[in-house]
Formats: sequence, C-alpha cells, structure tokens
Amino acid sequence: MFGFKSKRAEVIRHWYALVPGFNTSTEDFYASVEGELKERQVPGLQMSRVDFAEGGVLSDKRTYLRMIRERLVFDICAAPFGKAFFFSCRFAEIPAVVSLSHLLVLAIAVPICVWVSFALCVRIFGVMAPVIWPFAAIALFFAAIYFMRNAVAMGFNDLDATLIQIPVIGAVYETWIRKETYYRQDTRFMYCDTVDEVVKARVEEVTGAKGIKLLRFNDYNPILGELYKPSTVQLPKASAPA
Repeated sequence: MFGFKSKRAEVIRHWYALVPGFNTSTEDFYASVEGELKERQVPGLQMSRVDFAEGGVLSDKRTYLRMIRERLVFDICAAPFGKAFFFSCRFAEIPAVVSLSHLLVLAIAVPICVWVSFALCVRIFGVMAPVIWPFAAIALFFAAIYFMRNAVAMGFNDLDATLIQIPVIGAVYETWIRKETYYRQDTRFMYCDTVDEVVKARVEEVTGAKGIKLLRFNDYNPILGELYKPSTVQLPKASAPA
C-alpha cells in the first residue's frame, strides 16, 4: 500500500468483543459505521472493503472494513464465531521507508525530467535556452519544494494526501519534504479517537438493540512486543430508571 512495501504495517492496538449467543448482519454493521463517519466528515478519510484469507490461498475469506487516513489504518471485522459473534478493530501504521528501489527509480526519473525541461526551454526560448534553463530549473525546483511543504497551509489538503499515496514519490515526500506540524499531530489523534469511538458505539448499539448488554472490550497493545499484557475495559453500568 502507498508504495511502502519494504516494511509491513505495524499493529499498534487491537481490541475485540466476543458476544455469545448473538448474531447480526456484517454488511449492515459496516454500513452503519461508514454512515456515521461520513456524517462526521472526517477530513482525508478513505473507506473500503478488503478480503483477507482465513488461512491459505484456497481458504475462505473474511471481509473487513478498512479506513485509511495518511498512513494510519483501521481494519474492522464483524463476523460469526461458532454460536457467538465477534467484533474486532486493529489500528496500524504503515511506515514511510525510502528503499534502494525508490532511489533507483528516482535516479532514472530525474535525468529524464531534466532533459524534458531543457527541451521545453529550447522550444520556448530558442538560442537563449542554455543561459535561461539552469536558473529556471533551480527556481522551479525550490518553488516545488516550497509548495509541497506548505500544501496544507495553502489549502491543498487533497494534494497532500495524494502525494503521500504515490508510489516512490510518496515515501520520499513524507521522509524528506513534508513538514511535521502540531496540526498534523492533532488531526491524527482526533482521527484515531473518532474512528475508535464510532466503532465501539456501534457495537454497543447493535448488541443493545437485541437486548444484549455488552460488558467489556478486550484490549491488546502488540507494539510493546512480549512486554504487553491484555487488558479488559469494563463498560459502565446502565443507570437505574427514575
């Protein structure tokens, strides 16, 4: 995904809820989550359905709801488990890695761009091109860097998201050009909290609609490796009617 194929996505958090004696429509659950997130208009959010094999290539597949913003990914699953039903949510980050193959592609693409720009300069300025082209090329290079570093501040949010997703260019752009800001950090936190909140609320809503009180979410933090321990998040008890 996004050209970051030199390293797999790293799961930062994983929670699930197992509901015995319960069943519901996976498609309806995914649609409800999608609808709620669309209403909240989370900027830069992309949603899709992806299929993962349960085992080998010929095994059955389960459909997951995937939500992506920048390099932060949520994979949501809702499916039967025997006579029970489970909901799970994985939150992962796709690392931005500039690999040797990326540099080789750039080494080929840059000379081609140089020759193309020179040919255009000759076509426009004629005999004056050899004098004008070096200054024009340097000016355009720094202008492009400045524009990409300030794309969000200039109101080009879609351009920023597009650049991240372009193979090769995306990794180089984010590693060496894209400027990290408080705004980007804050919007990542809000994105993570919003998706997590919406999915859990929908789980509680769909189980509650069939008269089942969901008691807990089981939470794991794989990023801590062997040191992590599972934790259980108890849901608040419903207040007694007045």
